[in-house]
Amino acid sequence: MSSEAQVPSAPPAQDWPVLSPHERRVLGVLVEKAKTTPDAYPMSLNALTTGCNQKSNRDPLLNLSDEDVEEALASCQKRGLVMKITGSRVDRWRHLLYEAWRVEKVDMAVLTELLLRGPQTEGELRARASRMEPIPDLDVLRGVLRRMAERKLIVWLGEEGRRGTTLTHGFHDPRELEALRAAAPVVAAAPSEPRPRTPEPALADALAQLAELRETVAQLQATVAELSQRVAALQQPAG
Repeated sequence: MSSEAQVPSAPPAQDWPVLSPHERRVLGVLVEKAKTTPDAYPMSLNALTTGCNQKSNRDPLLNLSDEDVEEALASCQKRGLVMKITGSRVDRWRHLLYEAWRVEKVDMAVLTELLLRGPQTEGELRARASRMEPIPDLDVLRGVLRRMAERKLIVWLGEEGRRGTTLTHGFHDPRELEALRAAAPVVAAAPSEPRPRTPEPALADALAQLAELRETVAQLQATVAELSQRVAALQQPAG
């Protein structure tokens, strides 16, 4: 099955295994690049490390070594979340998350942004995830989030429906999740607005365009790293 195949049926709610920060970053990068730069996917170790350490669309910023990424890949491979593709000069990696998590394309885009950036509001999440999959408005996103919350794939860090409430993915350690809840911004109720309003379309579009520009720069950096690796491999004497 293709890594970008849409899986229609979903299993019932379950407690998801904890992912380490390095595993989250590696999985997030694999999905992001599969969606935004399919020509450079599956990914080599060098390109994957570059993607993990890029300065845009990442929070927190990391400085992982190839060894750190290899260790995270090995752990994810044991869980059935990634697979190695051999047979060429450079081994490459692809994710198996559609099969493992039984999610749809928009669900995957949402999870990817949460894995790459951590807790976010609905508005932030819609603007950022839209660079990978179209999300027409907040009502559509809320329907997706309700379905994901039922399966414990996402967790609200405050009261759902209030403006500014943040949410995160469901792969945290319980103690880490409690720390995130404690650090989440306190959101006051708005009596005249029980439901948050959809942001102005122009603002949402501007945020999405800014994210796309930043992503383009990051993609170019990853492509340069990939090409440099290929050139170096071609220059090696045949043995």
